[in-house]
Amino acid sequence: MFIVKHRNVFFAISALLTLAAIASIGVFGLKLGLDFTGGTLIQATYEGGRPAPEVLTRSLDAAGLKGYSLREANTEDYILRAGNLTPEVRENLPAILSPEGSNPVSIGQLTEVGPTIGLELRNKALVALGLVLLCILLFIAFAFRKVSQPVSSWRYGLIALLTLCFDVIVPVGFFAFLGYAVGVQVDALFVTAVLTILGYSVHDTIVVFDRTRENLRINHDRNRKEDFAETAGRALSQTLVRSTNTSLTTALVLMVLFVLGPESTKYFALTLLVGIITGTFSSIFLATPLLVTVEKWRKSGKK
Repeated sequence: MFIVKHRNVFFAISALLTLAAIASIGVFGLKLGLDFTGGTLIQATYEGGRPAPEVLTRSLDAAGLKGYSLREANTEDYILRAGNLTPEVRENLPAILSPEGSNPVSIGQLTEVGPTIGLELRNKALVALGLVLLCILLFIAFAFRKVSQPVSSWRYGLIALLTLCFDVIVPVGFFAFLGYAVGVQVDALFVTAVLTILGYSVHDTIVVFDRTRENLRINHDRNRKEDFAETAGRALSQTLVRSTNTSLTTALVLMVLFVLGPESTKYFALTLLVGIITGTFSSIFLATPLLVTVEKWRKSGKK
């Protein structure tokens, strides 16, 4: 009941985080990667060990490449993401990627993505995000259709949707800041991570809502009169330890992957980590308190 009782405090924290994320997106914007802007993806493999990143960076800078992204992959590879290459740079690519003193390099993959394809992928990502949110809303409204009292089933869906928007906005705002601070780009993996966050977060929210539904059913069967805030607060208490432990173990794995994992999945793991922390917060401190608030508004409106 502590969380429900002091829900205004958690609403204020949620509002501050949302405003900070929106301000970050508005001021800094997202630094879009090759998947969305078009450019060239190169996988370079070195026999006998790859050169140090700073050595290869100097060679790329000397060749006139700007705004590129260089990441380690496997034990002997580099993944280079850059803009469209000039014919001269393309011709001298093996020499550029194998500066003096480095081991021989072989170009395992060279893929060009045009701006049109990048724009199409960006639009599809937004459509996918919108469809996921809509499907979640419809599913929850259908699943809770038999729980119309005291809160209508579609309100469960709307509240879950509202918390999911919070779960998306905060990681996106965080990465907008990272793009400004350290040049982190968002790519197709980022979109995948955001969609994964939505599924993970709504799972936690539904668990709490389902426990609320079960408590309402028990109250009805036993003809027990209880304030909805108490029913929802008890449901939250019953699922709090489970939700926290599940999220904590997942977060620990992602932290290890971020620190020790390959460079290519580093920011994918970070996106999931931020999203899971945000999603756990919203499922516990935002979704159920909002449900209680909506019920109080409904009762005061009737009066």
